[in-house]
Amino acid sequence: MCQSCYHCGEEVPVNTDYKVEILGQIRDMCCPGCETVAQTIMDSGLVSYYQYRTAPAEKANLVPEQLQALVHYDNQEVQNEFVRNSDKHSEVTLSLDGISCAACAWLIEKQLSHTEGVVQIRVNTTTNRAILAWDNSKAKLSELLAVIHQLGYKAAPFEADQQEAAYHRMMKQYLYRLGIAGLATMQVMMLAVALYLEVFGDLDPEFRNYFRWVSLIFATPVMLYSALPFYLNAWRSIRSKTLGMDVPVSIAMIFAYVASLVATVTEQGEVFFESISMFAFFLLVGRFLEMRARRKAAAASGNLLKLIPAMATTLEGEQTPVKTLQVGDKIRVLPGEHIPADGIITQGRVHIDESMLTGESIPVVKIIGDHVYAGTLNGEEAFVLEVRSSKADSMISNIVRLQDEAQLSKPKIAEIADVVARYFVAVLLVIAAATWFYWQQNQPDDAFWIMLAVLVATCPCALSLATPTALTCATSRMGNLGILLRKGHVFETLCKVNHLIIDKTGTLTHGDIEINSVRVFGQQSKSTTLSLAAALEAHANHPLARAFRPYLDANVIIDEIENVIGFGIQGCYQGKSIKIGSAEFVLSSQDKAEPNAIYLSIANEHVATFYYQDPIRQEAVAFVKQFRSAGIKVTLLTGDSKANAELVAQQIDIDDVVSEAKPQDKLDYLHSCRDDDITMMVGDGINDAPTLAGAHLSVAMGGGTDVAKASADMVLLGDKLDRILQARELALKTRRIIAENLAWSLGYNLLILPLAVAGLVAPYFAVVGMSASSIIVVSNSLRLLKESHKEQG
Repeated sequence: MCQSCYHCGEEVPVNTDYKVEILGQIRDMCCPGCETVAQTIMDSGLVSYYQYRTAPAEKANLVPEQLQALVHYDNQEVQNEFVRNSDKHSEVTLSLDGISCAACAWLIEKQLSHTEGVVQIRVNTTTNRAILAWDNSKAKLSELLAVIHQLGYKAAPFEADQQEAAYHRMMKQYLYRLGIAGLATMQVMMLAVALYLEVFGDLDPEFRNYFRWVSLIFATPVMLYSALPFYLNAWRSIRSKTLGMDVPVSIAMIFAYVASLVATVTEQGEVFFESISMFAFFLLVGRFLEMRARRKAAAASGNLLKLIPAMATTLEGEQTPVKTLQVGDKIRVLPGEHIPADGIITQGRVHIDESMLTGESIPVVKIIGDHVYAGTLNGEEAFVLEVRSSKADSMISNIVRLQDEAQLSKPKIAEIADVVARYFVAVLLVIAAATWFYWQQNQPDDAFWIMLAVLVATCPCALSLATPTALTCATSRMGNLGILLRKGHVFETLCKVNHLIIDKTGTLTHGDIEINSVRVFGQQSKSTTLSLAAALEAHANHPLARAFRPYLDANVIIDEIENVIGFGIQGCYQGKSIKIGSAEFVLSSQDKAEPNAIYLSIANEHVATFYYQDPIRQEAVAFVKQFRSAGIKVTLLTGDSKANAELVAQQIDIDDVVSEAKPQDKLDYLHSCRDDDITMMVGDGINDAPTLAGAHLSVAMGGGTDVAKASADMVLLGDKLDRILQARELALKTRRIIAENLAWSLGYNLLILPLAVAGLVAPYFAVVGMSASSIIVVSNSLRLLKESHKEQG
């Protein structure tokens, strides 16, 4: 006798053994999907689903609605696509639907931060995204998403395409609401103007009341449909015991509608149907334009993820989803295709367009062993790629994540503005109530109108938008410059820097070092010394080490290798000690040190000197000159020899030189700087990492070591020093625009409040003013997205 699946009711195939204990009995399942879903239902304590269901679950919809997200987002294979895991916690970037102001962000952060298992939650109201870090052993992702849903917001792992689709759906709904409000406003205003001017003054009161009923019919859809987003936002705030921006607006509209409805039914008093319709129309216009502007500011980083193709080509020529690629898989990248995953080239020599990362349009030559990144564009030759990271850990995903983190870090003045905005709503409600009470005693016919104007005109929306929109635009612009922000304080600190400390090799110089001559001592041949040097330098990741790669010989084996940071590398070759590095390290003497030279010894016998060339970057002279002209002190801090350092310093016009500095020496120099020095360190090597971490602001070259980049606040992906100058100009402009936004929003509220209280602002002017102030702030921030003439040149 055939068994039926307890979950979906379908026939259980023979030779299968899928079972779950439900309601004290072992139940048969037809497939792994039903087994997984049923077990999840039991583990989640929702056994009542099986107790009270009236029919088996459908095969196409294996899980009840409330558990769909649970099953989907808690699945490890699904999480591999968007969750970043570390030893301490998991992290995900979320798309949020329904947030409209800083109060929404504060509400979500407050609620989640008190939930067990949450390490950190930060919300960006401009991009409608959040970064959530949690302990997987204490909480499931679906449980945390459920908390957000209970607050009235929708949350899901961020995917650029899905968020864009959600954005278009939301904008379409706003257009519907806006259209209905606009049509109703025109109709109601026609009737209201006629009544105000007493065109029908000779008509009977019954006909005048008829027009009021017609106005009620037109205004009701506006109240129940067009203005619904404002009520929902206000209800979320009140339910969570906070005061958001839409609370006073909603109170004003509901009061006006109820008062007008009572006046229409009782045929006594004034009606405000035209004001209600205009309120909704102008508020929706303002919100619509604001959302479009904020979307433009947030789109740049999200659009990067769209460059990653959905499908990849296997070595056999078949198509496979990119999301299924595993580390170690090999795929073929065809000419003209965007690279589907981060990895290394295992076959081929190609030109890669990395402009989306670096801002440089000239393709870069890549050979076997070189890293390439998802989203970059392949040239005219196919090549074989070995996958080295998942989509969640790809360079593009990290860029988007780090940009989000940078935008979430607010300057102190912005944090103060958010707090002021929240408390200002409470003060506003008190002022509105007091205003109504005063005018009710002195001019009762106008009391209600004046109170409405106070509630609407002074809503601090612009104050809450002043900083996040500017930071979002500036971060996006930084990305266009080929600069990756890793810390949020960059914009603040970059404006204050008064001491530039810069490394030499790979920073002021290209780092594309070539060995141009070799001087051999003893019995070893030139080729042998080069292969020995290459075998040692293969264990380092520095521009000088990369110069020896062409001479690497797999037959040369060196044991017991040790990288002595700041000095060189040593090991054991055929039972003898072997060293490569500086004269002090290899020859135990600084007297023999020559410019642009590196030394090799075997058994403490000098066997070869390698002479190299490392051209200075073309923009280095102008870079240093402009920092000095801005009154910023410039110091060359390098581990290279005194001769090499002074040669470069003379060419670039740097007076302050510290050479032959080991990692600790560099850090000691940093600590010896004056207390009022705001330092910015630019470097690329492992020996720069401690100084990068210790400086007030640090910049790592994109071609530098991973350790250096991990220690830095900014990463210069294109290795163009002049981009740091442009970043500083952008930071200064960002600070200025934030100040302008705050000055405008605070100034507007301080000006409009006494006018509204005095009864000098009509309600519809109040709506226009409030909406206009928000649009002005957002539009002012969008100026940061425009390229300056210097950048274009």
